[in-house]
Amino acid sequence: MQGEFGDFPLWVIIIDYLFGMIMWTLIARAAMGVFLPEDSPFFFSRFFVRVTNPILKIFAPITPGFLADLMVPLYVAWFFFMFRFYLVPWLLGYSVMGMLSFPLEGEIARGLYELANPGN
Repeated sequence: MQGEFGDFPLWVIIIDYLFGMIMWTLIARAAMGVFLPEDSPFFFSRFFVRVTNPILKIFAPITPGFLADLMVPLYVAWFFFMFRFYLVPWLLGYSVMGMLSFPLEGEIARGLYELANPGN
C-alpha cells in the first residue's frame, strides 16, 4: 500500500488502528474516571466502561493489585502503546519506526493541520 501510509502493509495499518483505538479508549475511560464514577448514567461513560471492561479483564492477571482503580486503564493502555511502538516494528523487521510514525495519530495530526490551515 503506497501513498498516505508510506510503505506500510495493510495488515500493519489495521493492527495499528485497532491497537490505537483500544489505547485511546482506555485513556479516555481513565480521564472520564477523574470526573465521573464508574457507574455513572452518562452515555459516554457507560460506553467506555462497557467497551473496556473485557480488555481490563484480559489484563487482570498481570495488573498489580496496588494500582488505584483509576490507574488500571492507563496501565493497560501502556501495554497497547508498547505493542504499537515495539511489537509492530519488530514484526516488520525494523528496529523502531519512531514515535511519530503511528499511522492513526498521523492521520489525526494531518486532519487537525488541515482544519487549522484550510488554504494549504
